[in-house]
Amino acid sequence: MSLLPTIELATNRNPTASVIWLHGLGADGYDFVPVVKELGIPDALSLRFVFPHAPLQPVTINNGMVMRAWYDVSYDGLERRTDDAGVLQSVTAVEALVAHEMARGIPPRRIVLAGFSQGGAVALTLGTRFGKRLGGILALSTYLPMPEELAEAASPENRDIPIFMAHGNQDNVIPIRMAEASRSRLESLGYPVDWHSYPMAHSLCMEEVEAVSAWLLQYLEP
Repeated sequence: MSLLPTIELATNRNPTASVIWLHGLGADGYDFVPVVKELGIPDALSLRFVFPHAPLQPVTINNGMVMRAWYDVSYDGLERRTDDAGVLQSVTAVEALVAHEMARGIPPRRIVLAGFSQGGAVALTLGTRFGKRLGGILALSTYLPMPEELAEAASPENRDIPIFMAHGNQDNVIPIRMAEASRSRLESLGYPVDWHSYPMAHSLCMEEVEAVSAWLLQYLEP
């Protein structure tokens, strides 16, 4: 299986940890590259940020337009319906990127999966199912797909993986109630969720970026 195309950015030479950051629907790997500078990573911590491009595919809720997407989304009546098979296909593709980072000498405990919206859904799915202990999951403006399957599908190695979840309480793309339901499901299964909400829409804010930076430093400090 060939690796997804990516953009890479290292904060210093000889990275000792990696953050694989997945963009949202219709964006691409460049979307969160500017955030790295805003994180203010200290020189003592050399991180490699990996920003993959999702495959191009038609998206039902966008009238079948072809765009970068981690999975298809359609409507089931008034509710959005996630293509679970597509989620799992993207999980496999991103899992290959994790394996690639491990082959480059990064221990799994120093690999963080991050994602916004669709990307966050894939990060949550892979992070809770991956067979080796990872460093953590950053889930931004997103939700957990297939929550009813998690109890059986979860990896024992990542039952205590740190999870940072942040959401805008004015989000009209993924309503905050979806994120709160995902948070409740994760916590009911024992996952430690660091929850944050902000007065914003489907986006990021500076206060959130600062919280992400502090969280990364807490779990990836040298």
